[in-house]
Amino acid sequence: MPAPAIIFPADPLRPRRPDPHFAWEARMLRELGGEQYLVDHDALLAGEAEDAVRLVPRGCGPVWYRGWMIPSADYAAFARALADRGANLLTSAPAYASAHELPGWYDVFEGATPPSVWIPLAPTAGRPGPEQLAAAVARLGGHGPAIVKDYVKSRKDEWDEACYIPELADPAAVGRVVARFVDLQGDFLAGGVVLRRFEEFARTDGTAVDGANGPRDGEPAGGTTEARASDGNGAGGNGADGNGAGGNGRAVEARVWWLDGEPVLVGPHPDAPEQSAEPDLTEVRPLVRALGCRFVTTDLASRADGSGWRVVEVGDGQVSGLPRGIDVTGLLFALLAA
Repeated sequence: MPAPAIIFPADPLRPRRPDPHFAWEARMLRELGGEQYLVDHDALLAGEAEDAVRLVPRGCGPVWYRGWMIPSADYAAFARALADRGANLLTSAPAYASAHELPGWYDVFEGATPPSVWIPLAPTAGRPGPEQLAAAVARLGGHGPAIVKDYVKSRKDEWDEACYIPELADPAAVGRVVARFVDLQGDFLAGGVVLRRFEEFARTDGTAVDGANGPRDGEPAGGTTEARASDGNGAGGNGADGNGAGGNGRAVEARVWWLDGEPVLVGPHPDAPEQSAEPDLTEVRPLVRALGCRFVTTDLASRADGSGWRVVEVGDGQVSGLPRGIDVTGLLFALLAA
């Protein structure tokens, strides 16, 4: 079987070149002798999957994708369109959804990640009603701080108005923050509304990221609604980044890249490329293997009380952001050898 190729999004202005955001990865892949193809990401999101993959050669065999996030339904269409051209996307549509969306991975990682509940909601369905919210709050314990996100992203840049709930026992606050979040997400709402219990993580300045002040969701796009956000698996809005948290410290965190259950790259989160951390993977490794997805990432943060590392997010490795300046040779070699 030939070595897998990697598909990158095309530059919208120069469609026969990789998108500038991924050009450095594509260049490194070429230097390693790997094959690369291009996909029209805009056409893919417009429901034109066959046209989107027109530059992928027929009969090219196994492929990975490295690029912008793709909604799960569009990813399934992407996989079908590639299969029709004789290209085998090595992350299947079900595996992509399992790693990309919180309900897909949460049961496996429950206990190792902040407690979470969710309310399925279509973008056109409006806001969750008071009874739905009350039931979700009850399932989460009924009190304490929490954050709001959808199955993929949060709105960390609107922390006070659309992300952080200081007290779940305050139904007015819950309703206000959730409503604002849903309104801001609009048509980009992914899957539904998630309530995730807020936890404290250690910061690089030696303090804790506390629930009263510490935002973060870790996505390079800042939890915004752009369809091109490349990273849907930031730190779950649980204080894993000191931005806006008071003080100068960021959370002590790391992003781990796994292929077939083995860590192939451990590095900083893209939001803090200058930071280094060495997380203990002893408890995480069997959970990644149990998830059963070939190419995934886990974002880990050190607990403020020093009791270990927490999984703050899981993501599909194809759409997880890489920090600039990191050596990705080992990761690319692993993908080419898979």
